[in-house]
Amino acid sequence: MTNDSHPPQPTSAPAPLSTSRRRALYGGVAVAAAAAGSGWAWWRFQPHAIQDASDGTGAADTFFGQAFDTPEGGRVKVSTFAGKPLLLNFWATWCPPCVAELPMLDAFLSEQRSRGWQILGLAVDQPSAVRKFLGRTPVSFPMGMAGLQGTELSRALGNLTGGLPFTVVFDAKGQVRHRKMGQLEARDLQNWAKDVS
Repeated sequence: MTNDSHPPQPTSAPAPLSTSRRRALYGGVAVAAAAAGSGWAWWRFQPHAIQDASDGTGAADTFFGQAFDTPEGGRVKVSTFAGKPLLLNFWATWCPPCVAELPMLDAFLSEQRSRGWQILGLAVDQPSAVRKFLGRTPVSFPMGMAGLQGTELSRALGNLTGGLPFTVVFDAKGQVRHRKMGQLEARDLQNWAKDVS
């Protein structure tokens, strides 16, 4: 009687992934991570996502309690802007997109001032540079000197990257209605003017 059964073969380790499969796997993980990051960034950039300050008030409420030196040496109190729509623009003289959008903001204010709109520029810059720039290219809206504090303030108001320019639109109740990172376009201002009163 012969034994037709074979002795058990040792189990082998799984075959290594081919280069194309490994790339596909890494690519899938990267896409999933990017999607999760994008979703988180989108949620954080919504007006409801402004984080509360440590004292329990919202970042917008804290902002309206601040005051900033002006390039000329005065003070601008943010509380004076309460009760009407406010466009807050973080900018710097060394930022080409910031400088490019200032005349458009000035024109927007001329068109929308009768509807109650206001603009406040906050320069994340040196006062001497801002004074020199505004001497050559004046604007009709007030400027505050935010300095390095401006970066943290813009982050508290939703600027995820801390980059410039960064714009925040508050409605007449002081609530954040819109935010934009990067250079503004005319259609942004048109849409905001229709939406915010």
